[in-house]
Amino acid sequence: MDKHQYSFDYEVYDSISQLNEADAALLRAAQETAGIAYAPYSNFHVGAVARLANGQTVRGSNQENASYPVGLCAERVLLSAASSVYPGVAIDTIAISYNSNEVNSNRPISPCGICRQTLVEYETHLNHPIRLVLGGMKGKVFVIPKASLLLPFGFSGEDMK
Repeated sequence: MDKHQYSFDYEVYDSISQLNEADAALLRAAQETAGIAYAPYSNFHVGAVARLANGQTVRGSNQENASYPVGLCAERVLLSAASSVYPGVAIDTIAISYNSNEVNSNRPISPCGICRQTLVEYETHLNHPIRLVLGGMKGKVFVIPKASLLLPFGFSGEDMK
């Protein structure tokens, strides 16, 4: 038997004020975008904003539905919009933030499993890593160098060959 370990490095900032100007602006836009989320059931509003390789930005927010399984996370709304409006254009960085009346938004959250899978598919399809800037409305901020780090042993098209 061989024993292996998986780990990765990421950056932790004490607050948005420590980020470079471009990442801080992107995270502020994600915080603002959380305000337009449609989340009447969970009251957990998530905003995601991408900076594309062509310099454009695209926004997405979570969209809930009374039939819970058909709701969409902000990350998947964002990826769908980006690939529809700018097909074939890679995403350089995505900032993700959240707000809620029921929980304190003072720490980063990470994409759910379905969103991680979708992010990795997008990275693979365009052969370009997607940096993630994760933060709440205040507090620490995490910068992950590429989304695929969040999904070790992920399923891919290669698995179907």
